Order: sequence, then C-alpha cells, then structure tokens
Amino acid sequence: MILQAACAIRDISPRKPMFLLGYPHVQRISTGIHDPLSATALCLRAGDDGLIMIAVDILFIDPFTAGELREAIATHTGIPSHAILISCTHTHSAPTTIDMLSFQADPVVPPPDPEYMRQFKQGILDAAVEAAERLENAELAFAAASVAGVGGNRLSPNGTCDPQAGLMMIRRRDDKTPIGLSLTYAMHPTVLHEDSTLVSADFPGFARQYLNARLGDGMAVLYHTGPAGDQSPRNHVRAQTFIEAQRLGEILGQTVLVAIQALKDTDYHHTLPLKSLVTQVDLPRRRLPPVAEAEANLRRCQEIFERLQVEEAGHGPIRTAECAVFGAEEAVSLSRCQDSGKLDHVLGRYLPAEIQALRIGEHCYVGLPGEVFVEYSLDIKRRAPCRTTVISLANGELQGYVVTPEAAAQGTYEANNSLFDPRAGQVLADAAIRLTHQLFD
Repeated sequence: MILQAACAIRDISPRKPMFLLGYPHVQRISTGIHDPLSATALCLRAGDDGLIMIAVDILFIDPFTAGELREAIATHTGIPSHAILISCTHTHSAPTTIDMLSFQADPVVPPPDPEYMRQFKQGILDAAVEAAERLENAELAFAAASVAGVGGNRLSPNGTCDPQAGLMMIRRRDDKTPIGLSLTYAMHPTVLHEDSTLVSADFPGFARQYLNARLGDGMAVLYHTGPAGDQSPRNHVRAQTFIEAQRLGEILGQTVLVAIQALKDTDYHHTLPLKSLVTQVDLPRRRLPPVAEAEANLRRCQEIFERLQVEEAGHGPIRTAECAVFGAEEAVSLSRCQDSGKLDHVLGRYLPAEIQALRIGEHCYVGLPGEVFVEYSLDIKRRAPCRTTVISLANGELQGYVVTPEAAAQGTYEANNSLFDPRAGQVLADAAIRLTHQLFD
C-alpha cells in the first residue's frame, strides 16, 4: 500500500505562572517561557492501516490520561487506540500533570492544575487529529546516529549506556521536501536544574531548533526519550544553564544531521506494512522496608552527601549523592504509604502495565511505560528480530523506576524510588520481544 504521512504541532506551554515539576523541595514557579513546550504528532497510513506517534514536552503522563487521549484520538481519526503511542520527553521544566505517590510528602509539589490539564490534553488531541487530516503521499527511511559528549550513565561514568539515536526521516514523495523526523535518544533532559524558573524543553528543544534551522522550519521533529532511568548529562555538563543546554542539544543535532544527510534516495520506501500490537503484563512488586529502616537509610545517605561536599568530590559524585538523598526521602514516604495501604491501592490501578509494539516496514518501535533502565532497552534491541527503537514513558508512567538488580543492591536513588522488584525489567523486555516476533510472524 502507498504510504501517506503528515505531522502537526501544538504549543502546550502554560499560559500563566505554574509550578515546574522535576526537583523536590523547591517552590519553583515559572517566571516566563524560554522555549515553548510542544505536542508533536506524526500520522502514517498505508491503505486501511495507520499509526500515530506523539511526543509531548512534559515530565510524565499517567496511563489513565494517556488512555483517555488515545481513545479520543481513535474516535476522531479511525486509527485504533492500540496503534497510537504518546510519549513524554521528560523535561524537568514543565508543569505538573500527574499525582505522584512519592511526592505526597513534599509540601511544595501541587496537584495538577485543572485548567492546564484541559489545555495540555486538547493540544495533544488537536495535533493528532490535524496530522491525520493532512495526509499526503510520502516516503521514509531509517538511520542511526552514534552520539558522543551529551551524556551517559549517571550512576557511574563507566556504566552502561546507549549512544545510539534512532532516526526515522519522512519526506514528500513528489518533491522530496521533509515532513518530519522522529528522533529517539536515551538521556534525561536534566541540564536545567531547580534554580531555573523558565519553562523549557531542555536540550531536546535545542536539538529540534538546530535541525529545523538546517532541514526546514516546516518539518516537525518528534523527540522521544529512550529508556533513560540511569542515563543523564550529569557527568558531561559544564553548568546548569541554557547556554549549556543549547551546547548539548546542538551536539545531538549535529550528529543527527550527518546521519540524515548520508541517506540515499534508495534508502527511502513508499510501500511498506504498518502494524501494531499491545500486551499487558503484571509486574512483581517490591516489598519496601519498614519505615524505621527507610529512615535509617535516609540518615546514611545524608551523611554520605555531606561528606562528599566537604571533600569537594566534584559535580558528578556530589549530585549523585544528593539524588540518593532525594530517593531515600521518597522511600520513607513510600514505606509509609505501604503501611497505610495507599501503595496497594495505587498498584492496583497501575497494573497490569501495557507494552506496545509498532511495525513500520522492516523496523519496529517498542513503547515501554515508566522510567526503565537502559540495560533493558539494549536487551530488547539485541534480541528483537528486526531493527528496533525503544521508547520509554510511552502511554503512561509507573510511579517511579524499573531498575536493575545491581542498582537495587546498591540502594541508588532510582532503586529507592521504585515500586517494583528488579525482575520487572526483564518481564517488560521479554514481553516486548514476544510482541516484536508476533509483528513479523
């Protein structure tokens, strides 16, 4: 079937001062907009089959809001909800859109603002519907770019990372002008920290600006964050400034541009199958420590952080230790929720978790919920029957991280802020592999 495609963008920046979610204990009210937050949609159709992928500049979307939106988009476009993927770029300089269990003990974190939630959801819906209404004959090609100097494993400078950015370039079939670019890269957008009060998409926003300036403002860039639970720019940043976010974003943009410009006409295809599958899996729950034990761990983490500050151990180690304190604080809150029964209530709503797989020609996209460690993404890419790109925070979050057994043993920030046993990551990976095989059977 002949491929058709279109993209559409909506500005979802807040229209009034709002709390910016991403860092604890700071009353961080926005004082302006440095660069806009976007909801960017790509629609692909081939005959009766279609897919919609949407990238949203926000920290989290919960699975209930994602489900509501996917159903609404399906109603308006005729594309089934299982063929619609909504992911978050995970910028830490955007408004609150979820109720996070681990944030409940932090008095500065407000609930989602109803007015903003209406604007946020309408922007996503409008972008998706417009993309589905503007379809034109198209062709697409896949590429990969190996990125250096932007980030890596935030728990250890020598830890596991995935430098590969997955790329899908879509252009008009007649005049070869660009329609859109899907860019997936596994890295936390956390160049900007709690001292920044301007709304921003962080370094992904600057990567988009760089690519638009060179490939055309009429082209939409969808930025999907790959599994980055243990990935960040922490050991690469020189400062927590917009200049630094621009520097890292442009490094990413330059690397991507080289890969796109290397594509040949023969790499593009205009007839290809589109398929989609979803599955649901239960995840093994973590038994949290008693409150007294969690409080003792918090004291230990505070002592380590204070010692590294005195020793002037450097930005990377100090920030890692500070985040360990944040995680230990949240673990105390979660242990109290376990005692009160709140934890069981939340997990009862979040499980089973949904995994999604989209086939586009001989390529596959896997959508995983939550903040998943990169090790599981690499496992999926190694074992899949085709070239596969893995997107995290897809169609919802999981109230925390999905970590490796090693991180759990070390008691990292991410492990303390997880509701699941480390075996959950392998459950997600195995289910994703099964889906990719089913797409190619």
